[in-house]
Amino acid sequence: MATKKRNFSETEGTNASRDVESDSEEFPSLNISDDSEVEGEQNADDVSDAESIASVPSLEGVNSSDLEELSSDNESLKLTDEDDNIEYVRGADGKLRPIYPEIEPYYSSDDSDREDVNPIGNIPITAYDKFPHIGYNIDGKRIMRPATKSAIDAMLESIELPKGWTGLVDKNTGENLNLSKEEMDLIERVQKGMLPNDNINPFEDQLEWFSNTNPEIMPLSSRNEPKRRFVQSKHEAKQVMKLVRAIREGKLSLKPKDDTIDDDDRQMMLSKKLYDVWEKEEAVVNRMHLQAPKLPPPTHEESYNPPKEYLFTEEEKAKWEATDPEDRETNFIPQAFGALRKVPGYANALRERFERCLDLYLAPRARNKRVNIDPDSLIPDLPSPDELRPFPIRCSTTYIGHEGRVRTLSIDSTGEYLATGGEDGTVRVWDVLTGRELWKLDLLKEDTYLSEQASLESANHNSTDHIDQVQWHPKTLLLTVAAGDNIYLLVPSVLQSIEVENEAHDMIEKGWTYHAANLKNIESKVNVDDANLDEDNEDEAKAKRKQYAEWTKPPARLLSKGCNIVIRCTKRVKHVNWHSRGDYFVSTQPDGQNASVLVHQLSKHSTQCPFKKSKGLIQNAKFHPYKPHLYVASQRYVRIYNLANQSLLKKLLPGVKWLSNFDIHPQGDNVITSSYDLRVTWHDLELSDRPYKTLRYHDRAVRDVKFHPKLPLFCSGSDDGTVNVLHDTVYDDTLKNPLLVPLKILKGHKITGGLGVIEVAWHPREAWLFTAGGDGTARLWTT
Repeated sequence: MATKKRNFSETEGTNASRDVESDSEEFPSLNISDDSEVEGEQNADDVSDAESIASVPSLEGVNSSDLEELSSDNESLKLTDEDDNIEYVRGADGKLRPIYPEIEPYYSSDDSDREDVNPIGNIPITAYDKFPHIGYNIDGKRIMRPATKSAIDAMLESIELPKGWTGLVDKNTGENLNLSKEEMDLIERVQKGMLPNDNINPFEDQLEWFSNTNPEIMPLSSRNEPKRRFVQSKHEAKQVMKLVRAIREGKLSLKPKDDTIDDDDRQMMLSKKLYDVWEKEEAVVNRMHLQAPKLPPPTHEESYNPPKEYLFTEEEKAKWEATDPEDRETNFIPQAFGALRKVPGYANALRERFERCLDLYLAPRARNKRVNIDPDSLIPDLPSPDELRPFPIRCSTTYIGHEGRVRTLSIDSTGEYLATGGEDGTVRVWDVLTGRELWKLDLLKEDTYLSEQASLESANHNSTDHIDQVQWHPKTLLLTVAAGDNIYLLVPSVLQSIEVENEAHDMIEKGWTYHAANLKNIESKVNVDDANLDEDNEDEAKAKRKQYAEWTKPPARLLSKGCNIVIRCTKRVKHVNWHSRGDYFVSTQPDGQNASVLVHQLSKHSTQCPFKKSKGLIQNAKFHPYKPHLYVASQRYVRIYNLANQSLLKKLLPGVKWLSNFDIHPQGDNVITSSYDLRVTWHDLELSDRPYKTLRYHDRAVRDVKFHPKLPLFCSGSDDGTVNVLHDTVYDDTLKNPLLVPLKILKGHKITGGLGVIEVAWHPREAWLFTAGGDGTARLWTT
C-alpha cells in the first residue's frame, strides 16, 4: 500500500504540490472508524439522500483531489468500494465521507439477538396493571395489551402445538415465547451430541511448525561452542573419586551381576521397585455388607471333662437318640475323658464345618432397621381420670346370703332395691344402702309344677335348674325371673306401700281378659281349619296348634309368695330384657332352634316368635332404647332388625370367636360386646359394621358389659375377678369419634370354680356399680 502511494505521488507531483491543503484531508486507508463517527456520517447521509451512487473498482491510492474531479463531473454519483462495501457521500462541507455498512451481530454477540418489543427497562410490568397498554415502543407509541385467550383457545393451542412452542409467556408483552428456527436447530444439534456451529471443524489437519520436513538451512545462532563442552568436569571428577573411596572402604557395595542373583533376591529387589497404585486411596466401607453371625461360644457340655450333671443318663441318651436330628437341643453327646491326650478326633467336625459353610452361603441375611419412635407418641393424649369423676373406686357393701354362685342381679328404677338370683334357686331382694335382705323366695322348691314334671319325665329338674336371670320392670316394682324353662312375674310384698303393690297387680291382671278371648279365637280358627284339611296336611295343622309359650297362673304356694304369672316355655330361658315402655319383654332360649327368640306382651298375655328360622346359637336379645329395633346376638355376630318393616338393618362383625353378652348405649348409636376370648369391642353404628375399638385388658373370659343409663361410663366383668371401669364420651358431632378413657380396676371377688365376676349392673342415677360373683357374694362399688 505504501509503495502504491509513493508511485502515485511521483507521477502526480504537480497536483500534489498544488493541493497541499487537500492532501491533508486524504483518506489514508479507508479503515472503519469508531461508532460515533459512523453515526455522524450516517446523519450526513440523510442530508445527501438525493445524490447518486457510482461504484469504482478500487480507491486505494486515490487522492482527494482526484475524487473531487470525479465528483465534479457528476455530482449526483456516490462512490462505492466494492471490497469493503463502503459508500462515499459528499457531506455538508463539500467533502466526501465514507458510509460503512450496518453491523449485523451474530448469535454469539454479547447482546441478545431478540428484538426488545417492549423497552420498559427495569420498570415492573405490574405498574401497567391499571392501564390498557403495557409500555411504549421506540417511537413513543403505546403498546396495547394483547387480548386474553378463552379456555377453548387455550385448549386448542395445547392440542395443536406450534413449532418452537415452550409453554412460557413473556411477562412484558403477554405473548407466548417461541423458539426460532436457529434455536431449534441448535437444540437439535446439542441433543444429537454435535457441535453447535457447522463452521467449526474439530478434525483440522495439524500444522507442523517445527518438524524435519523443512529443515533450516542456516543456523538460528552462529555462536561458537563453549570450551567447557570439550574439557573434563572437575566437579564430576570429585564425585567419582568420592565413590571410589567408598567402594574401597567397603561403605558402598556394587550390584552383583544377574547370573549371581537368586530368584528370592531378585523377587525382593523387584518388590522394592514396585509400589501399590492404590496405596494412598482410602478404603470405602461397603454399607450393604452384612457380617455373618458368629458361632456361639462353647458351653460346659463341650468340655473334655465336664461335671457329672452335664453327662447324659441312660434315659436321656435313649431320648436323644430317638429324637430327630432337627429337634435335638445338642448335636452331640457329652463325654468325659481323664486327660486331654485321651480325647479322640471329633467325628462331626467336617459335617459342622460343611453346615456352617452352607449357612454362610445360602442363609439370607437381613438388616433390621431400628425404628426410633418416641414412646410418648404411642400413648394417646387422654384426659386425667381425676378430671372425669365421679366413678366407682371402692367396695361399700357386700351382700352375703346365697349358697353357691350369684348368677344374676338387677336394680329397680328407684335405685333402692337390689334383686339377686343364685344357683341355690332363691331370689333375694336387698336394701341397697344397708345390705339387709328384705325378701326371699325359693322358686325351685315352691313351684310344685316342676316336681310334677320331674316325676312324669323322670328328670331331676332341681339338680340342674337355677336362677338364670332377674330383671326389674322399668316403671314398677314388678320382678321378672327366668329359671329353667319358666319365666316368673313376681311382686315382692314387703317393699313398698299397698298402693304400689296394687298398681303392679293391676298391670298383670288386665291381660287375663284379652288372653281368654284370644285363646277362644285361636281354638275356633284351628278347629275350622282342621275340618278343611286332608290327612296329608296334618303337619300344617300341628304347626298352627303349636304354642311357643303358655301364660298360666302359678300354684297356690307361689301365689301366696307374690308370684302372679308363670310363662311355661319349651326350652331353657337364659335372658329376659324389658322394653323401655314396659309392655314388651324379650326372652332368649339358646336351645329353642327356630323359637330361640320370643317376644312377650304383658298387656295381652301373648307370646310371638318374630323369626321363622334361627341364625346361629342365640346368646342374648335386647330392644333399642327408643326405636322399634331388636338386637339379636348370636355366637359371632350381632344382627339389628327393624320390627316395623320386618327387615335386617345391619350385621355387626365383632371379629371374636364366641360372644358372651352385649349392651346398647342410651343414645342408641353405639354397641359394646364381650366375648369369651378376652375381648371387649366398641361398635359405632354410623361408622362401620366392624369394631371401632377392640380392648383386650382382661386375663380371662369377659362375662358381661354394661353402659350407665345416665353417666358417660361403662364397665366389663371378667372371670379374672376384676371389673374395669372406663369413661366414654359420645359426641353429638358425627365427625368426632367416641373418647374412651380407662379409669379404675375394681378387685374384690374371688375366683371360685373358674368363675369371677358373672354379671354387672349400674345404679339408675348414681355412679354406683353392682357386681355378682362366683364366690357367692354381690358387691356395691361407690365413689
